[in-house]
Amino acid sequence: MYRFLATRFTRALFLLVITCVAGCQTSRSTYDARYQMFSHDHQLAQSQPAYATQAANPVAENYAGPHPVESYIELGLRQNPEIQEARLNVEMMANRVPQAASLPDPMLGAMAFPSPVQTAAGEQEFALSMNQKFPWRGKLATRAAMAEQDVNAARAQLAEVELKVVEQIKNAYFKLYFIQQAIAIIENDRKQLELIETVVDRMYRVQGDVTQQDVLQVQVQLSQVDAELVEFRQQKTSAQARLARLLHISPETQLEALDQLPPGKTVNNIQQLYDVAIQARPELHAQLATIDRNRKAACLAQLDRYPDLTLGFNWIAIANEGLSPVANGEDDFMLTLGMNLPVYKKRIDAGVREAQTRTLASARKYDRLKDETMESVADLFAKVQSLRETLSLFHDDIIPKSKLTLEQSIENYQVGKVDFLQMIDNWRQLLRFEIAEQRFEMELQQTLASLARQIGSFELPDDPPAPAGQEMLPADPSPNQDQQDNRSGNEN
Repeated sequence: MYRFLATRFTRALFLLVITCVAGCQTSRSTYDARYQMFSHDHQLAQSQPAYATQAANPVAENYAGPHPVESYIELGLRQNPEIQEARLNVEMMANRVPQAASLPDPMLGAMAFPSPVQTAAGEQEFALSMNQKFPWRGKLATRAAMAEQDVNAARAQLAEVELKVVEQIKNAYFKLYFIQQAIAIIENDRKQLELIETVVDRMYRVQGDVTQQDVLQVQVQLSQVDAELVEFRQQKTSAQARLARLLHISPETQLEALDQLPPGKTVNNIQQLYDVAIQARPELHAQLATIDRNRKAACLAQLDRYPDLTLGFNWIAIANEGLSPVANGEDDFMLTLGMNLPVYKKRIDAGVREAQTRTLASARKYDRLKDETMESVADLFAKVQSLRETLSLFHDDIIPKSKLTLEQSIENYQVGKVDFLQMIDNWRQLLRFEIAEQRFEMELQQTLASLARQIGSFELPDDPPAPAGQEMLPADPSPNQDQQDNRSGNEN
């Protein structure tokens, strides 16, 4: 008897083991090939430290030298690690949807009787049971809908990361552009300072109109210029390394910006920017998905008022010999039906109120994000307008006058009308103004990049065309243009 019981119990255990092994084999077959490659590389990196060094980012020779910013943006969108992480996060969240929509695993149980239970039909030797839980109608669909909203939020976060990385690439690119222009300006002004040194040296050696102190001061200025060049070249290396990091390539790649940037878009319609930002900014879309998810969570909390059903099947093995003389030894089969009893109303009501309050809080967060978006757009729009006016002032008025002042001071110095310090100060002032102009240009391009990110776009939209039948009036001449026209008229 006990030997037969042990046999039955061994068969049941064997059945359970086969079921578990089959499940494990199925899961192994679904492994991602990318995961297997990662596991292989990770093991090699742990066992062979040199392997990690060999896996460093290669030098991207085809991206060395001057390139437009669009080329670097395309490369960054393709292989930036933060963007790849966000894409994998979307894929991960998408795999949660079928999990949320699936029934829980059925429960399989086996029971042996070391001391068999005597019945009229025979001894009960072994029992096998299986139960399946069925959530109340609508619960699985609501959980799947919540998971889908999590996927939508992850997609919006992916778009947010892409916009952030594009902005960072633009900022690094325009910083590199500024440094290149500053180096070119300093090298050009250094040549002009060398000409001044030639004039001063000739006046000292031939005419004797100046002292040796003027010659030494020019040489000191040349040394200061060389020191500034060393500093800017170091900054260039740092800017190239930062841009290479965003592109996920080796910092040894000699990345460079173009010598001339394309003209930036003119932004005049702030209402259009408001509208685009509210419609397209990923942060707002992510929050809308969160609101919808929380609303569905509130519905799911309401469904907790209804019980979940559990259907079961039991089989009991009966021996041939029983207490009754007519024992047939037929096995018993039973069907069971169970449910949980949602009787703790306070807990359920508290869960419903919690979910509803979370939904209201997420709605208020959406309002806050929308207000912050409008504020950022208004602030960046005003900064763009200010930088454009400042650049126009430098380009049309300050720098031309500074160049003219330096040229006149050099001429007057040779005839003794201007002292040496005034001439050098004019040269130094022109250098500062020229570098400041390029710095303002960099800040303008970076501000435009930040404005594009705030409205949820890689590029700023074009201003809407003028209504039909309404001609665009020419812009009023600026005071700088009037001054130039008057100056040219006086010269004529």
